Parts: sequence; C-alpha cells; structure tokens
Amino acid sequence: MNEGNTARTLAPIALGGSRERGIDRVLTLFAYLNACGRPVRIADLPKALGAPRSTIYEIVRVLAEAGMVEVTGNDNKVFFGRAMYLYGTSYFRSNDLIRRGSSEVEALSTLTGETSELCMLNRNRQAIIHTHPGSRPMRISSQVGSQFPIPWTASGRLLLSQKSPDEIRDLIQPDDLILPDRRVVDIERFIEECIDARGKSVVITRGLINSFSQCLAAPILGIDGEVQATICLVLSIEVSDDQRAVLQEQLIASGRNLSMGTVRTKLT
Repeated sequence: MNEGNTARTLAPIALGGSRERGIDRVLTLFAYLNACGRPVRIADLPKALGAPRSTIYEIVRVLAEAGMVEVTGNDNKVFFGRAMYLYGTSYFRSNDLIRRGSSEVEALSTLTGETSELCMLNRNRQAIIHTHPGSRPMRISSQVGSQFPIPWTASGRLLLSQKSPDEIRDLIQPDDLILPDRRVVDIERFIEECIDARGKSVVITRGLINSFSQCLAAPILGIDGEVQATICLVLSIEVSDDQRAVLQEQLIASGRNLSMGTVRTKLT
C-alpha cells in the first residue's frame, strides 16, 4: 500500500474545535500505524500526518503513558502498545461472528490445504480479520490486519454489493483503482461487478493483487440478508478448474454455515 497517501485516505473527518482536532489526529495516527504495519520513526510522523511536530510529540507521549503505543529507546520508533492488544482481545471475545469466523477459517484451511481468510469492510478498505496459511509447499500467505483497496479483491465486490452506484463512487478514492502493477480498474465496470455480486454464493477474481494468485470469496449474511463479512480462499492461479470447483463448494458451505450461525445467534 502507498504509505504516502495513507493519512489522506484514512484520516477521520475533523469535527471542529481544538479537542476534536486532537482526537482526529489520534485516530489518524492509529490509522497510519496500522497501514504501515511496523514501527515508524517519530520524526517522520509530522510530515506523514500533516501536523505540527510539537502536537505529534505530545500525542505520542500521552498515548505511551496510557500503554496504547510504545516507543523504542534506541531508534525512537513508535508502534501500538500492549493496551491496544488487550482492547482487541476483549473485542474478539465479545464479537460472535469474528470468534466463529476465525474458527471456520482455520477449519476450512485445514480441510482444503489452502490459505483462508475472514474479511470485513473497514471504512474504505477491505481488512483481513483472521487468516490461516495453507499446508501446501507453494502456499500463498496473508497477514491479519492487512488492508487493501476494495477494488483489488473479490471480497470487496461482495462487501459493496448492497450499496448504490453513488455510494460506491463516494467510497472509492482515485488511488484505490490503481492496482499494484499500475493497471487501472475502470470505476464503472467495478460498480457493475459489485451489483452483479448481489445474491451470488461466490465471487472470483484473478491476477489483481499479483499475477500468480486468485481469490474465491463467499458472503457471510446477517439476519437481514445483507453481507456482514466474507470468507475467502487464496489460491495459486494455476489451480485447475476441477480443483477450483471442489474448493468453491467447500468455501460456499463455510459461508452458509457462518450465515446460518449469525441468524441463530441473533434470534436467541
């Protein structure tokens, strides 16, 4: 992901007033660290976030005291702290779909030997909530917490399938349409693919993020029938049609199992 555009594409909307702007910068800092996925030099943050150096240093100091970020002593880099892990653990325990979805991802990966993922929409990004690597020698791996522009993925098309064309246009930024190899996704074609994904049991994309993989995504539906999340298989582009057909049915079964479980949970 292009870090230079991270703050602009993920920054929360300013609410007005000095206190609100301070909160806005905290949220922007969190989004930036999450997008980078690694510790960042404090000295690089003012430019990256477009904020005064004194403001950024004060925010980092307060957050470090609260345990929400940690600053390394030798290289003066900052990243999430242990308090954030504890908050995330509490969220995991309380969220039925994520808890069951994570178990289903691991079961599906064990059954198929392929990398499986649980994905959700996070503002204008598709986020990997849980993943389990495949067991094959040439497996394709992914990382929990990774976020991708929505047009890059099969999951993205399902996650936007219930939105109107105007809502999709408002959500997608121009940079989101540029694939890693610099090809450009046509926004109108992407919108058509999202609309076409409505009601589908699986969506398949090939060669978008890279030239050697394909992604199969199945929807996880809530009690209202809308897509809450997706469960995916990430496969080699060389998987045969017969192999993919078998994997596709196993994936669809997992998606339906989670969808039915969501309904049962909300009814009881």
